[in-house]
Amino acid sequence: MQSTPKFKRILLKLSGEAIKTQNEVISFEFLSTITGTVRKCLDCGTEIAIVIGAGNIWRGRQGSSDMDQSLADRMGMLATTINSLAVSQALTEAGIPSVVMAPPQVTGFAEAFDPFKAKQYLSEGKVVIVAGGTGSPYFTTDTAAALRAAEIGADAVLFAKNIDGIYTDDPNKNPDAIKYDELSYSRILKDNLKAIDLAAAAFCLANGIKGFAFGLAEPNNIYKIVMGEHIGTELNP
Repeated sequence: MQSTPKFKRILLKLSGEAIKTQNEVISFEFLSTITGTVRKCLDCGTEIAIVIGAGNIWRGRQGSSDMDQSLADRMGMLATTINSLAVSQALTEAGIPSVVMAPPQVTGFAEAFDPFKAKQYLSEGKVVIVAGGTGSPYFTTDTAAALRAAEIGADAVLFAKNIDGIYTDDPNKNPDAIKYDELSYSRILKDNLKAIDLAAAAFCLANGIKGFAFGLAEPNNIYKIVMGEHIGTELNP
């Protein structure tokens, strides 16, 4: 591992499902572990923005396949705001300054997202947490992460998942599935690989955004990637 960070600014996409335990919708104990890793990244000079999913609270048309998709997605946007506020609280408890921003359509508990102001906050050493997805239905938080990474000029987007990388098949169903060490977005789109949203893959490809898909079970993986260590699956335009 190198002594200086490989990336000056990253967008960290956290899985909502990864912060859930059997008994807790949001595990603040686990979040405190993540904040410890965030502090290590900040201390080495890397600026961090965060997008978090909502799978621990609400996913798609949860509970009713007849629910309007647009309504279900808007409920998911609100759920990401709950998770974002929880992450902000965990950072505050750790003494790490942060600001929660969201698309204007989802504000009320957060500051309206502005990429120029977000970059100013990052340069001041604050963690910027972007809630509310893209602000529009039909897009996942993976796509929101890719979009915000482009808007803030991130060097890479880190997709922290509840699985340790991208595989040829679902490893929970197929024990013969093989993990990719490196993968192009074009290959993800061609083979319809599901580890990250296909719209996010297409956006990263079109905008030349480097990425990593890795497991959040060990939060220090975030720091290892920042410092140049190969973790999970490296994603290239």
